Amino acid sequence: MDQTYEERHPLRLLSGLVRTVWIQRTGSEPYPQRDLPTGGVELHCPVGGVPRLIGPLTRAHLQVIPPRTTIVGVRFMPGAGTALLGVPADELVDCAVELWGPAAVAIGSIVAESSPQEALLGVQRYLARRQLQPDPVVAEMVRRLMPWDRTGIATLADDLALSESQLRRRCLSAVGVSPKALQRTLRFQGYLALAQAGFGGGLADLAAETGYADHAHLTRECVRLTGVTPRELLGDKAGRCDCGHDHSASYAPFLAGWYDRFVQARTRAPALASTHGADRA
Repeated sequence: MDQTYEERHPLRLLSGLVRTVWIQRTGSEPYPQRDLPTGGVELHCPVGGVPRLIGPLTRAHLQVIPPRTTIVGVRFMPGAGTALLGVPADELVDCAVELWGPAAVAIGSIVAESSPQEALLGVQRYLARRQLQPDPVVAEMVRRLMPWDRTGIATLADDLALSESQLRRRCLSAVGVSPKALQRTLRFQGYLALAQAGFGGGLADLAAETGYADHAHLTRECVRLTGVTPRELLGDKAGRCDCGHDHSASYAPFLAGWYDRFVQARTRAPALASTHGADRA
């Protein structure tokens, strides 16, 4: 059997905490995988193995998944998920650590005693019971740093009634990286969302829509975060990553934000045209 990857939207109870959940199965051969920075952490629960927490990542993490392995996975929003270990997020940057304590026992038993589909549901219900609510200030910071808002860090600090140094410390503790680094990662995730949704006519269009200076700027950021160019990362497949995985559920929060901005821009345009026409009259 070839490797398969099935991604789903999380339970509504986890809205705002989890981006997506998935089940991955490898075939008869080891499967090399490139985990990309997302701004958050990921929970990987291999059937028959110990659950692990991945990230937050500042660069691509290459791993080789053994053959005939089934993994139940959860991708958290920035600022959520690290509470499973009870340590500040900046201590987990670019790390893959085994879960320990009651969380490891509970999640491990759920995955071991259920089918993958049941395990995926059971892990989500367990997370919902844990009530992993992020700091509301951090949640608002993450919302404002999504690529379609394009807020300056100084402006964001003022709006949250924090100094820039306070904002940085809060972000490092909750998310693992600085606000600027998080903003750059979320902007790149926005690019991936639009690329896989088939937006635009090429790299220059995607770069402009996502807030990069030009396609060269986008390419540099892609190499910095993933280790490869956009073409090497995505290939010629507009709607899927180069390995064939469908990530539409993971990118839903980004596409929703982009669509909201698009609708607002279309709504404002007639009003502005009407105003200008009245001025000329």
